[in-house]
Amino acid sequence: MTTERPGLRAPSAPLPPPHPRHPLWDRRFALYFTARAVSLFGDAMMPVAAALAVGALYGVTGAGLVLGVWTGTFVLLVLFGGVLADRFGARRMMVGADLVRVATQGVLAVAFFTGRPPFWLLLAMAALAGAAVAMFLPGVNGMVPLVARDPQRANATLKVADALAHLLGPALAGLLIAVTDAGTVYAVDAATFLVSALCLALLRLPRRVPDSEPRKGSSLRRDLRQGWREFRARTWMWAVILVWVVHGVLVFGPLVPLSSALIGDRLGPHAYGLTVSFLGAGTVLGGLVALRLRPARPLAAGATAMLLYTALPLSVALDAGLSALFAAHATAGAALAFWSVMWATSVQTHTPPEVLNRVTAYELAGSVSGISAGQLLAGPATALTTPHHFLLVSAGTCVAASAALLAVPAIRGLRRAPSA
Repeated sequence: MTTERPGLRAPSAPLPPPHPRHPLWDRRFALYFTARAVSLFGDAMMPVAAALAVGALYGVTGAGLVLGVWTGTFVLLVLFGGVLADRFGARRMMVGADLVRVATQGVLAVAFFTGRPPFWLLLAMAALAGAAVAMFLPGVNGMVPLVARDPQRANATLKVADALAHLLGPALAGLLIAVTDAGTVYAVDAATFLVSALCLALLRLPRRVPDSEPRKGSSLRRDLRQGWREFRARTWMWAVILVWVVHGVLVFGPLVPLSSALIGDRLGPHAYGLTVSFLGAGTVLGGLVALRLRPARPLAAGATAMLLYTALPLSVALDAGLSALFAAHATAGAALAFWSVMWATSVQTHTPPEVLNRVTAYELAGSVSGISAGQLLAGPATALTTPHHFLLVSAGTCVAASAALLAVPAIRGLRRAPSA
């Protein structure tokens, strides 16, 4: 099913198998969970802050440019983030990235508190924050097997926290901007990254984890090539990312701008906000299901679940009523959360720990680039067809993508990794 490179030890769980005497919530996982949950909450606030605060000063184009600089910087640098995480240790890179974001968000908080921030400052801080995220995210996958004895339970628990953050974070950001000032949102965001950095700094990993000094005799180019070889050697991995790029271009990328416009124009902005809330509620449900179900072929189970995501673009394209939209969004959120847990656990348990961060970086680069392309193409595409027709194409893509995933033997047949 997978092909391992010579010289790399076979993937194995860094910690002993799950046992009743070793619960999930030990000190290591509690610290890591707190770091991730708090920083995810801060991340969830930022799109609203950019849309409302930056948009109020510089319009939709200005807000779009700030978000675009953030995403573009991330895509450009995430591969290097994977290399550095494997070379210097994921925890160190994550702490450093958090501290950079404390600085960027703190500067923006001061700028908003004291007046009108210049546009160049907004772009500069967005670029620095995007670079910090590129250094942070590759290590997220690699840290899970180091802080939890049961990666699937850990991933499902983190997915629930992610969903709750995206459910509550935007609402708090909008409330803070309405009753105080945009600077307050950025100050709270800076504080979340400070808490995350503190928790990660207090985290003590097993001594066998190479978190103390960089690897000898390696170069940046060699590390990038080795990460690419490891990524390419796993058919199930690169095949999923190819399908996911298409999914990003035709589904995930254009879905938000198109569905917000269609639902908002027909039922009002408040209705669209409620549908997004149901998407978050469904994500919580999917994470809870992933805590219980342990399919023998996780990617096959996840791909089957993703068929249910079709309900979301289809319901919007068909101008469904509000209750049907709620049900479709909740179903789609649950399906995506279940797939995400199955995917993350498979990557963590079928990849050698010494290259996991680099492999994760290639996976992130492919996934995010597809979504970015879809966001950029959403506007021009609607000049060729109506948003309703485009979302019907998105619904068809969901079905075709799940069928393609299940048609690849390496994906369909990938089994749960045995415990070490």
